[in-house]
Amino acid sequence: MSQTVIFKPFVSVPSSNLSQGKLQNNIINVGVKIQNRFRVVCMGMLAPRKFLQKRRKMEVFKDAADEVDQKRWRGLMLEIESTGSAVSVLRQYRTDGDQGLPRDLVLGTLVRFKQLKKWNLVSEILEWLRYQNWWNFSEMDFLMLITAYGKLGNFNGAERVLSVLSKMGSSPNVISYTALMESYGRGGKCNNAEAIFRRMQSSGPEPSAVTYQIILKTFVEGNKFKEAEEVFETLLDEKISPLKPDQKMYHMMIYMYKKAGNYEKARKVFASMAEKGVPQSTVTYNSLMSFETNYKEVSKIYDQMQRSGIQPDVVSYALLIKAYGRARREEEALSVFEEMLDAGVRPTHKAYNILLDAFAISGTVEQAKTVFKSMRRDRFYPDLCSYTTMLSAYVNASDMEGAEKFFKRIKVDGFEPNIVTYGTMIKGYAKANDLDKVMEVYEKMRLSGIKANQTILTTIMDASGRCKDFGSALSWYKEMESCGVPPDQKAKNVLLSLASSQDELEEAKEVTGLIDEKTTSLAGVDGTDDDDDDEDNYNEDDLEEAKEVTGLIDEKTTILAGVYRTDDDDEDNYITSSDEDEDEDDYEEDDDDVDGAKETVLYDKAQEGSLAYVGSQTEELVEL
Repeated sequence: MSQTVIFKPFVSVPSSNLSQGKLQNNIINVGVKIQNRFRVVCMGMLAPRKFLQKRRKMEVFKDAADEVDQKRWRGLMLEIESTGSAVSVLRQYRTDGDQGLPRDLVLGTLVRFKQLKKWNLVSEILEWLRYQNWWNFSEMDFLMLITAYGKLGNFNGAERVLSVLSKMGSSPNVISYTALMESYGRGGKCNNAEAIFRRMQSSGPEPSAVTYQIILKTFVEGNKFKEAEEVFETLLDEKISPLKPDQKMYHMMIYMYKKAGNYEKARKVFASMAEKGVPQSTVTYNSLMSFETNYKEVSKIYDQMQRSGIQPDVVSYALLIKAYGRARREEEALSVFEEMLDAGVRPTHKAYNILLDAFAISGTVEQAKTVFKSMRRDRFYPDLCSYTTMLSAYVNASDMEGAEKFFKRIKVDGFEPNIVTYGTMIKGYAKANDLDKVMEVYEKMRLSGIKANQTILTTIMDASGRCKDFGSALSWYKEMESCGVPPDQKAKNVLLSLASSQDELEEAKEVTGLIDEKTTSLAGVDGTDDDDDDEDNYNEDDLEEAKEVTGLIDEKTTILAGVYRTDDDDEDNYITSSDEDEDEDDYEEDDDDVDGAKETVLYDKAQEGSLAYVGSQTEELVEL
């Protein structure tokens, strides 16, 4: 039987000058006065929708021969996907003699992998075709090969192919130069990419819109914000600009200002789009929503988007759900998810994880269980991120018995706990002041080959100080330094808060390097005794490990990937981020979509207004 949630109706306070009759009438009609976003779902929590049910697709073929060809091609694609190698499979599909493969089959395969942005397979096939006597390798094939190397950041390969083209008497054009420039940018050689761009500006060929999109992206990723601003300002100057900046360029500049922590300029760029007649899209509004941490601000942008006649996509809903979840407003988060389903927007794996996290933050285990079960029903099978988030629901509900059982289930279901999973258990036992269990989990983690990070060591230090004595906490503080994990300000604050005498305080100040700082009182030192301050801050290495465990390293999705924790608004939040392989925005002339779906990438930040996160965090929502 499906679980239900009882919502509190959102009703404004009635005016005092209303008559008793009118007041009673308002109370009777309260059910229909609830705002549409937060209406009660009478059918039950996350009731199944028809459009999510698996349906058998009816296939229509031209004739029997077409059916044979289509099924053969699909079999070939599936085999390439399973083996990871295109050439070995294509060789098997060759007909007898030197006839080779049908041209339509080869072109269809190349186009499909190009749409899927699997440039490694595109380059592999093209390199193989270069040496096949049955295939006429044209200049367009060379240009596609350079483009593939550009997308892969393989500037050596791009240079080599460009050299071959030159020897054949073909002059480099804007496509080949742009691809080479992109290969340098993606390969981390920003200066080389800039040199090619400047040469194109001075001596030709004239840079195209795609060229400008890529150089802006290269500058932003290389943190060369000043150069990006100069290029964009040149484009805005109608007297000297060779072309007008398009929507993608505006999106990149909005992202750049967010990356630099300058939200005011980002909003100005957003406002200037309407002034310049550049259409705003769902991605534009999603970018603004990703800036905000306050659910009220996110909700305002969401409402503004709908008033503008722009339909929210799954990323829009996910951002709003996450904002409500962080604010511990899980009822509103669920209502937004239900609204998304009612609108016929298909949720993603990550959208389910975000909703699951909304209930996990508040420790509402039963509702979290319902979300967890609904994922399987809708064929979004929980990954390690989902299991760890569900585990945190038990921890935040102070149900360590339930957490222990679920931790065992993680292994039974075929997953290996990672540093986030172990950290969640350690945090739960630390809150329960069960130091023995804390150390037991810590030892299991070490035996599994996982090295503790700063957050875990700080949690153990805090638990040791509270459960034993200051000396034990001090030894763990020194353990951080010996493990090559320098204590951060939070660790220092924890140690200071554990001092129970003036002598211990002086010793803590000396060890932390705060001996000369004035401390008004022992109680005034900020520690982590409060539940809301027990946060897990997992770095990018932990994220990569989580993605490897969950098998998401190469997954081609729009907003789903690994999981890590960060300190944000004093909440225990799971922040989801996109796979690094998907952080690259593709600037295609034809802008092919995969199965008609928009390529949207989710970017996130660690601390609002901080420049420290620039190089370590993934980026915001930008469609390029």
